Amino acid sequence: MKLLALGDIVGNSGCEFVRKMLPGIKKLYNIDICIANGENSATGNGILPYSADHLFASGVDFITTGNHVFRRSEIHDYLDSRNDIIRPYNMHKSVPGRGVGVIDMMSYKIGIINLIGTAYQNANYANPFDALDKAIAELKDCQVKIVDFHAESTGEKRALGIYADSRVSVLFGTHTHVQTADAQILTGGTGYITDLGMCGSADSVLGVESECVIKALKTGLPTRFKTADKNIKLDGCIFEINEKTGLCISAEPVSIK
Repeated sequence: MKLLALGDIVGNSGCEFVRKMLPGIKKLYNIDICIANGENSATGNGILPYSADHLFASGVDFITTGNHVFRRSEIHDYLDSRNDIIRPYNMHKSVPGRGVGVIDMMSYKIGIINLIGTAYQNANYANPFDALDKAIAELKDCQVKIVDFHAESTGEKRALGIYADSRVSVLFGTHTHVQTADAQILTGGTGYITDLGMCGSADSVLGVESECVIKALKTGLPTRFKTADKNIKLDGCIFEINEKTGLCISAEPVSIK
């Protein structure tokens, strides 16, 4: 099977570019499943039912999220009511939604795990290594297991990838919005990339208009961030997986403007 994983989709401009490009990409590369991180898909940050529906209508099959998932309260009931969008597994058990999901491909099942890192994050999340063990046990009937690790630290991402090696099919990082040059197959057969990148403006700071970020960093004053809408790109990675063994065959990054 072929999996297309898309990096953080940023704002309306990122959503519209995904809608424009994704059908052709899926056809060109014979993609079976597309997973996208949608936690920044709403205008003004976070994710809304509207932006999630837009991504599903554009060809995304499953949505993962991250630290901004609850920024907009409108998403709470949506997370509880659907099986094709998840929040990080190692958030507190009382929050809406779930941290794992399953896609039934009839002849095999794909288990999807969403985790969030603890390094450099100002929140009390459970240990992602312990959470990974628990999530894998929950998905014992899934031949293919995919992990989105939404984390700030490249070292933490790399460490969890090696920890998960041979036990999951693919582990990719999200959150930092910059595609890393290390797509590979780890020694145990797990496909890996430290960060997928983003679907947003290449002429920006992580999808936000550069002037806004510079002002905030230079002055320390509260600044309203505005999504950049020029020179949009789509970042991600295509993983080919043997659905019988659950191991990854190839990992090829994509970046399309």
